[in-house]
Amino acid sequence: MAPTDFDGVLLDPTRLSIVALLAGVEWAEFGWVRDEAGLSPSALSKQISTLEAKGYVEVEKGYVGKRPRTWVNLTADGRRALESHVAALNRIVEDSRRAGAAGGSSGPGGTGGTGEG
Repeated sequence: MAPTDFDGVLLDPTRLSIVALLAGVEWAEFGWVRDEAGLSPSALSKQISTLEAKGYVEVEKGYVGKRPRTWVNLTADGRRALESHVAALNRIVEDSRRAGAAGGSSGPGGTGGTGEG
């Protein structure tokens, strides 16, 4: 597995969580993302800025009545990056399963594995 299969921005679990949340909705309200991700407003703002700079999210500001609101949307590039990153993670899981099924260690005192025991 080549390290380039992973998206460096999405290796951060917080950013991965944000992008995954946004994948299921359209134009999420900042407060909802903050609450679901369990972040402070400043921490979420910093992560959204990083994702926006990469082109993975777009941000709209406006008002609901007289109250300012911020909405965040996952872009097509962000969706592709998430899908590619998740596919790379799934390949690790599948490779691990294949290696185990192909005769890895059968446990303590068993045969296979490193030849020790």
